[in-house]
Amino acid sequence: APAPPALLPYVPRVSTVALLGKITASTFVLERPQCVFDRHTNASDAVWLVVAFANASSAFRNPPSRADVPPYKRLLTAHSYMTLETAVTAYACSAPSPAVLRVGGDTACGGQDSPDPCNGPLPSPGPYRVKFLVMGCNGPIAETRWSDPILLRRAGSPSAIDPAPVRGGGTVVVIGAILASLGAVLAAAVLSAVGTKAWAYLCRRDLGTNSFARKSYRTHHIPPPLPLPPGCGCGCTPLGLGCSAPRPPGPCPAK
Repeated sequence: APAPPALLPYVPRVSTVALLGKITASTFVLERPQCVFDRHTNASDAVWLVVAFANASSAFRNPPSRADVPPYKRLLTAHSYMTLETAVTAYACSAPSPAVLRVGGDTACGGQDSPDPCNGPLPSPGPYRVKFLVMGCNGPIAETRWSDPILLRRAGSPSAIDPAPVRGGGTVVVIGAILASLGAVLAAAVLSAVGTKAWAYLCRRDLGTNSFARKSYRTHHIPPPLPLPPGCGCGCTPLGLGCSAPRPPGPCPAK
């Protein structure tokens, strides 16, 4: 019987890097096992990821050869499959490689009848457990420990959405009142500024059109004619006063 594969102390885990979509309804992101297999492998070996339902991981048996690798399409019947076949050199300490591995991210993996390894979307929330298995020409060489259970997100049912608005607490009410007051003050300020500018414009326009009518012109004052001395007929010129008609004959009386 072949020797059992070496058990490595590494435990796979979900990546601790801050990523969007680290765990979704059909995928999850694993930390890449860098510098884990160097002492137990050859350059011709390949590293596989075993994915199993958490309650079926203890029943999984390592395949004796690559031809016996359980495919993705058997997940719902065999409760496990193997995927992400990668050359062991890609996990070497010196290999420049991505820091994470996304499980279930291949939405077009060639169809479930394809003989190639498929990394298709996971069909249910799980939970799942995973481990890495090194396969050589003569079968399994080394393996890691199983991960802790990984539970995917559940999609919300439309019927479970409450159509009623959510009632806020006292803090929400206070904040709403403050915002409403600030809005009213801002609107009043805007209207006041617009009204002031409009009034000033109308005043300037009125002054421009009626300025001529409002101007005051002082004409030369002509005093009324002084009365003539008694007995002096029209036309005499006593004391230098002029007349507008000829004087009757005879001298003017003396003053």
